[in-house]
Amino acid sequence: MKTAKQIERYFKGGANHRRIEILLLAAERPNMTVAGITEELKGNFKTISEHTRRLVQAGLLNKAYQGRSVAHTISPYGQRFVNFIKTFQHS
Repeated sequence: MKTAKQIERYFKGGANHRRIEILLLAAERPNMTVAGITEELKGNFKTISEHTRRLVQAGLLNKAYQGRSVAHTISPYGQRFVNFIKTFQHS
């Protein structure tokens, strides 16, 4: 069972509209690079990069190096968070 402090880490990690968009995108399209996410969301590269870094720190995204680029995939906890977001969206 997770402690309140551990749960806080996940909620803080996803507590931004851009991070929520990134999580939802990563759930639909795994292995996207920051450049791909930036293009899809029409955002600023540095901003998107910082948001993905925070999502990785929170344990909601995983990153894997593929040569010079970094592919992002949703973590198991990130998937649970996405499921929560989708449930909350439709209620």
